[in-house]
Amino acid sequence: MIGIIGGTGVYEIVEHGRVERQESISTPYGETPEISIFKLHRQMVAFIPRHSPGHDNPPHRVNYRANVWALKELGVRHIIATNAVGSLKRSIGPGDFVVPEDFLDFTRSRPSTFYDEKTVHVDMTEPYCRNLRSALTGYPGVIDGGVYVCTEGPRFETPAEIRMFRALGGTVVGMTGLPEAVLARELEMCYASLCLVSNYAASISSSKLTITEVLEIMDEKKHELIDIIDAAIRDLKMEQPCPCPDALRGADINDG
Repeated sequence: MIGIIGGTGVYEIVEHGRVERQESISTPYGETPEISIFKLHRQMVAFIPRHSPGHDNPPHRVNYRANVWALKELGVRHIIATNAVGSLKRSIGPGDFVVPEDFLDFTRSRPSTFYDEKTVHVDMTEPYCRNLRSALTGYPGVIDGGVYVCTEGPRFETPAEIRMFRALGGTVVGMTGLPEAVLARELEMCYASLCLVSNYAASISSSKLTITEVLEIMDEKKHELIDIIDAAIRDLKMEQPCPCPDALRGADINDG
């Protein structure tokens, strides 16, 4: 089964397949939003709205652990996540799609691991699954590579923060990519992010940042976003080897 964790603009992906059931799942970390299970290209897909219906949960209050845990319980092995981001580069503008290869984590208050009670150091040398990234970047025009900077939110970033992120090598900045990528790795699941650039970041943009421009771009590009995911699911080579399913090998200090 393939999982999709979607934010604004991707809810309509469910309409591309034949929905078999919808259910919320109780996890050790709480109840999930309603998950839609449907078939697409002869592949079972589980779609979970990251923020819950109506965008009720802001980025710093999303129950990332419950969402990822529930997908694992359903039998999901591959997760495609969508993220709205701001661009840190003039060469990457609103409406562009980016599949990052690395991240910088500037979140602060979010529960960020399943291993609070034991010492597990999961390897993040290759933070995003190479096979999922390859499937997503097979679509024409998708930018392959770059560094995703994740901030706490819900506010936008300051010009000084943006200058710092650029100096550190950041490509795009958003609020929802972490700890999702790490949690998926801790459960030995393949994970990749498809980022839609909705705006230039503070000080790169010549105007005040508003959620309105974010929503306008998401609405304008949502059909292309869904087409990219559709094509990735169709073209994903499940049998291709990758390190993700063995992420915990050598990670538990008690196994050494």
